[in-house]
Amino acid sequence: MQNAATESDLALRRRHAEDAVAAAMLATRSVHDLPGEIRGLLKDDRSPVTVADFAAQAVVVMSLRESAGGSIRLVGEEHPDALRGEEGRPLLEAVVAAVRTARPEADADIVLDAVAAGTAEPGPEGFWTLDPVDGTKGFLRRQQYAIALGWIEDGVPQAGAVGCPHLPEGHSGDVSVADPVGCLASAHAGGGATMRTPDGEAASIHAEAWREGDPIRCCESVESGHSKQDRTAAVLEACGGRGEPVRLDSQCKYVVVARGQAHAYLRMPTRADYVERIWDHAAGSLVATEAGAVVTDIDGRPLDFRHGRGLERNRGIVCASAALHPRLIAAIANV
Repeated sequence: MQNAATESDLALRRRHAEDAVAAAMLATRSVHDLPGEIRGLLKDDRSPVTVADFAAQAVVVMSLRESAGGSIRLVGEEHPDALRGEEGRPLLEAVVAAVRTARPEADADIVLDAVAAGTAEPGPEGFWTLDPVDGTKGFLRRQQYAIALGWIEDGVPQAGAVGCPHLPEGHSGDVSVADPVGCLASAHAGGGATMRTPDGEAASIHAEAWREGDPIRCCESVESGHSKQDRTAAVLEACGGRGEPVRLDSQCKYVVVARGQAHAYLRMPTRADYVERIWDHAAGSLVATEAGAVVTDIDGRPLDFRHGRGLERNRGIVCASAALHPRLIAAIANV
């Protein structure tokens, strides 16, 4: 159990995460007005990266530095090399313009320095980890994506926020359609989970209880390559029946489970050597856990954030309401 001083410190980090993510949401929204050819390019691994990824990382670093009154350790996803030199100038100019929607004082040097500051390595002391645009393909489709910022201490996420710029705050509304306001969920260890609009009041959120016999509503990725959807369907049928899936990208899935809009989120490994990245799960798993869900890998092991940038000791993800989680683990073992 957290003592009073630690609880206060984690609550402060949570507020810092909320402020940083809310500012980054402004920057990513502005990118949709840019021409398509500058919005997206490909990383070396052929996954898309956008102006929004770089802008969000820069804004988060600038905000956290201001909150902390100095230097920070942030393990982010983006590297500034693509922004350097004559070849990178058009992209850098677009990133600076996006950053200025949230941080008007930004210039090219400030942005390059801020993006570079997000390339730290994990350490034994506490550190931040960031996915500046989780669900980049969802972003490019103008559907769901997330800005996910988590504070990790002693190998465990302890505070964080997940900004969902296109996700409706309430349960109504089609998640395949971009909401004009979006929402922001946050949590810290022992402090519960809340959700609000970027400028609104926070309200507590809770994972929905599942009762035996109920069809299981499960979050699934829009991109079928992100998880074995046929295996997911078999697991749900083994647990009593598959309900209508909620299809969306990114750590928004954790938020949807945390607020009771779905019973579960399963991420079944697509290949034996795949390793999940810490920034893809730190903030979202904490929000879901603090809302009363249970989050483990597919073998029922807690997520272990002590091994660098990857969840090296884990396979896949199971996030579900407390009553359903053990049933899913057993079904996965059988399937």
